Amino acid sequence: MSRDLDRWFVSEILPHEAALTRYLRRVWKSPAEVPDLRQETYVRVYESAAKAVPRSPKNFLFTIARNLMIDKMRRERVVSIDYTQDLDSLDVSMEELTPERRLTAREELQRLTEAFDCLPETTRSAIWLRRVDGLSQRETAQRLGIQEGALEALMIRGLRKLAMTLSSAGDRRDAPKASTQETERGQRND
Repeated sequence: MSRDLDRWFVSEILPHEAALTRYLRRVWKSPAEVPDLRQETYVRVYESAAKAVPRSPKNFLFTIARNLMIDKMRRERVVSIDYTQDLDSLDVSMEELTPERRLTAREELQRLTEAFDCLPETTRSAIWLRRVDGLSQRETAQRLGIQEGALEALMIRGLRKLAMTLSSAGDRRDAPKASTQETERGQRND
């Protein structure tokens, strides 16, 4: 089956590589990410075709590419760690950075640091290499010695865990604090 699938892939999918690359360059915002997107598209096509070979390979290829870009855009909107913003784009004057706001920002950074430190080492490394160092998916996967698909799943799980941890930390911070008597009563009832 694997050889048949390989032959199918080479004869039905790879001939569209130039068209796929042009499409990705035309649609995707970052030309540097196009090779990674193309490779991930190929991985998804191959994995899907292993289950059932599509009737229209070219349409299938471009549908997979489009859905991949949509997925990536959604993920970026949900958890965007963007270090490229400058202070002017934040529309906050320096006078507005009151001691309270600085303290709040420091506390939020501390919570992010603690949440990040709770992640497994490989997940921390993956997020750091991709989001802070700006490595491509392929470079990050190679550096960590894992496959690109595994890297993407690792990133998704890690970023979701960060978001959930920060969200729940915010909920606890906003919750009214119980009085000392209520706390003591609760401990006696346990």
